[in-house]
Amino acid sequence: MALKDYSDEFKADAVALYESTPGATYKSIAADLGINRATLREWVLRDRERRGVPAAAARPPAQPAAVASADPDERVRRLEARVAELEASERKLATERDILRKAAKYFGGRDELVISRFQFVDDHRATYEVKRLCQVLDVNRSSYYKWLAGAEARTARKREDMVLAEQIRQVHGESGGAYGSPRVTAELREKGHVVNEKRVARVMRMFAITGIRLRRRVRTTVPDPATSPVDDLFQRDFTAVEPGLKYMGDITYLPLQGGKFLYLATVLDCFSRKIVGWSIADHMRTDLVADALRMAAGTRGSLDRAVFHSDHGAQYGSRAYADLCDQLKVTRSMGAVGTSADNAACESFHASLKRETLQGGPDYGDATTCRRTVFAWLTRYNTRRRHSTNGHISPDEYERRHHTAKLTLAA
Repeated sequence: MALKDYSDEFKADAVALYESTPGATYKSIAADLGINRATLREWVLRDRERRGVPAAAARPPAQPAAVASADPDERVRRLEARVAELEASERKLATERDILRKAAKYFGGRDELVISRFQFVDDHRATYEVKRLCQVLDVNRSSYYKWLAGAEARTARKREDMVLAEQIRQVHGESGGAYGSPRVTAELREKGHVVNEKRVARVMRMFAITGIRLRRRVRTTVPDPATSPVDDLFQRDFTAVEPGLKYMGDITYLPLQGGKFLYLATVLDCFSRKIVGWSIADHMRTDLVADALRMAAGTRGSLDRAVFHSDHGAQYGSRAYADLCDQLKVTRSMGAVGTSADNAACESFHASLKRETLQGGPDYGDATTCRRTVFAWLTRYNTRRRHSTNGHISPDEYERRHHTAKLTLAA
């Protein structure tokens, strides 16, 4: 039989069975339990060593024969009683061996925490006494009956979990496979379902509904040592009290087939995390980030007196980009050199984009497919994708509610 891991409880029961069976051999007990003879012998010797019993010590000897009685009839009665006692003991041990053998097959290769021992008792109660089953499996009989009384409730909960799983799959599919339990919960609640996030997470784990992990990184930040220093006006505070006050941007790679890349530059509003500008190109020249900033100015109408934060990439530190910021009346801000945490919000945004669009794949394919895929995600990100920073509503909806609240207060 192939080697496998056995629980400490199973090992202890196997050793106890061998030690308590008069005349039994390693081979016979191992065959009953469906394990290797050498494995059982090793368990027995190890247990004897733990108890300080010599390895060669025999099992408890059988009871000595009763002293011969002078009365032949009395001697026969004693022998018959002893035979009856041994037969009863043998029946008990045979039953226990049978239960353990079936339990070994029942739980073999599976997790006892998932396949309940109570379920084993219930499955075999027609063959053996419940009391004996509980004794052999070391479970409390009253606890078993309590578990049995809750069978109807468990069945109902299982049906409800299956219904919820279908609702989760629908939301998960609509998100392109991107949403985890917090966003799925928010979506379900908006649709009128009363549901707890912990339950959603449990059902997602149970039915293997999960997100996708990002795998590799490519360096896109190459500082220019000749650029003039720019202060860090954010100090890792990526929040804002109003739209249009603080923006942040970065460049990320978009892998194509054949080891090629496109590059994406983005501009995000710190208030709602809305992406107000972006540019995709097959290069990382200053034009890439300049086009993204120009789009942001067109989206907002003006970037006058806004602050734009970036890393120390050469594109953001170029003279041409500084002139564009002056033209648009934008104040520049930069984090420390080589510290990704100073632009963490943008890093997180790009990680989400690639995780949800690549979906575990190595690349986007050709450049046309890449542009189309990323464009679709960026637009959906603003209009529909729920953002945890916004209380799990989309950036557009978050800004709409903010403006509505301002008008209400003004009135």
